Amino acid sequence: MLGTLNRPQIDNLLYSQIHGRLGCTADGKVYIVPLTYAYDGDYIYVHTIEGLKIKMMRKNPQVCFEVERIDDMAHWQSACLWGSYEELEGQQAEDGLQLIINRTHPFMTSDTSRPKHGLDRPGQPRPRKASVIFRIKVNEATGRFEKRNHM
Repeated sequence: MLGTLNRPQIDNLLYSQIHGRLGCTADGKVYIVPLTYAYDGDYIYVHTIEGLKIKMMRKNPQVCFEVERIDDMAHWQSACLWGSYEELEGQQAEDGLQLIINRTHPFMTSDTSRPKHGLDRPGQPRPRKASVIFRIKVNEATGRFEKRNHM
């Protein structure tokens, strides 16, 4: 059976996963990149470093975000969200980073899987590429699923 996810089912999918794909566009170029995230019911929070996606979202804050859970080809869920990029600073960035750490910590199974978290601090040298904490305000969401009964 194919079906449409309602908003509580989409929220459940977003809460249950930590990896998604971000789509952004600027200057006639579309860019899709996988990333780790945390969801709080209204926003998708992300920790990254400055690079192409940040440059593009600073130019055009309208983004798309996709998450899926695939058990097999007959049992899956997928959600697509549209929203606005917001770069965070100060206490909002600290709170966002803590949310991401709390959500992803159970999945950190080795030293190599643990990122070097941290925000730029006043009075300290700025790293070559600065840490960026951002969030996506979810404005619209759609979702689909497939679930087949076993005979």
